[in-house]
Amino acid sequence: MSVKQENTEQSNTESTNQQWGGRFNEPTDAFVARFTASVDFDQRMANQDIQGSIAHAKMLAKVGVLTDDERDQIIQGLTEIREEIANGEFQWSVALEDVHMNIEARLTQKIGITGKKLHTGRSRNDQVATDIRLYLRDEVDVISAELSRLQNGLLGLAEKEADTIMPGFTHLQTAQPVTFGHHLMAWFEMLNRDYERLQDCRKRINILPLGAAALAGTTYPIDRHMTTELLGFDRPTENSLDSVSDRDFAIEFSSAASLIMMHLSRMSEELVLWTSAQFNFINLPDRFCTGSSIMPQKKNPDVPELVRGKSGRVFGHLFSLLTLMKSQPLAYNKDNQEDKEPIFDVVDTLQGCLRAFADMIPAIESRKDKMREAALRGFSTATDLADYLVRKGIAFRDSHEIVGKSVAYGIETGKDLGEMTLEELQQFSDTITDDVFEVLTLEGSVSARDHIGGTAPDQVRAAVQRGRAVLAARG
Repeated sequence: MSVKQENTEQSNTESTNQQWGGRFNEPTDAFVARFTASVDFDQRMANQDIQGSIAHAKMLAKVGVLTDDERDQIIQGLTEIREEIANGEFQWSVALEDVHMNIEARLTQKIGITGKKLHTGRSRNDQVATDIRLYLRDEVDVISAELSRLQNGLLGLAEKEADTIMPGFTHLQTAQPVTFGHHLMAWFEMLNRDYERLQDCRKRINILPLGAAALAGTTYPIDRHMTTELLGFDRPTENSLDSVSDRDFAIEFSSAASLIMMHLSRMSEELVLWTSAQFNFINLPDRFCTGSSIMPQKKNPDVPELVRGKSGRVFGHLFSLLTLMKSQPLAYNKDNQEDKEPIFDVVDTLQGCLRAFADMIPAIESRKDKMREAALRGFSTATDLADYLVRKGIAFRDSHEIVGKSVAYGIETGKDLGEMTLEELQQFSDTITDDVFEVLTLEGSVSARDHIGGTAPDQVRAAVQRGRAVLAARG
């Protein structure tokens, strides 16, 4: 708590909050005032609160509840308050509970009784619901931009590594040869769906609850469509009870954020494996790593490790919000004050992780020789040999058995399929001829899958171009 906050709290907690104190016969207990206050964390929505209040004042003037002069006084006062906050000059008071009451009290202090008219036709319930939606809408746009930046970095690296052969894995066992570029494009596709989910979520965030008041609307002749247009929402909400009480849009955002973090965690796991001495597939620049306090040889991939760990933090906030909402009767309940800190932390964590990845991915250096060497181990072209036999007229199940015996022989002799002589291969099937070595090479294997979504380098490059078109279409 800042000195300004503490001093203000001490001077105010002996009197009931004057914004709603008429009903009460004794002041709020000082501990209860601190316990129930949210201003320490919800002040980050100050800009959105002022934005919503300015729109509300313009609407009230348009319908005749405020005069034009009163509207102008309010807008001028709120503009000055915004500058005070930006300059660190605003005195936040715990006694005034939240960001909304703090700003309204300061407005009244600056412009007098006209400041008290601002709250006409609204409640803190629809006000906070509006602020959260404005805040999340802004943050979704920031997160979407970081996602696009990360995806752009992936496209550049994938194009560069379109010909770099590496082993593809299932069950973390060598399966078939792929290219590093193809693998990176798999990450791109994950993030593409994440971006689409965010945009879909934004549609449900971008609905205006202002006008629902406490729970039942207002008797003033407000124009919700005007406020909707002023604040850039798509439409006003349809039901006043639902407007103020539900946070499903925040839960949906946290769900979308959790999926992004899950994908980043999977990428992190692979990066951690690939930087290890056992794999040695890639090098991460020193600026994304740290050393050991005791082992001088260590270079630890701290950025992907930390991102992997932070995924659990975001998952936890999703379940926190689900639990928060699951038993609430209509309409608003004080429980919903607990929605903000999880939302804020999800936003901060996700933005930080995306920024770290967007900076790090383009800087990855592949160790092509190590990747190729690994792809040569583990009989990665066995499926290509089975397909070869099928094209020669052998039923797949029979070709599967033939190749299985060839692999068993390779294990026994320490030879990969591509290292065997034609005579060695023909002992399992005389259908095999010298053209088999065209499919047993790593290059032949990846190039043979020359279809959309396949591993052929030309297909990887085509996928990169399609990805660039997708990013360009976002504007």
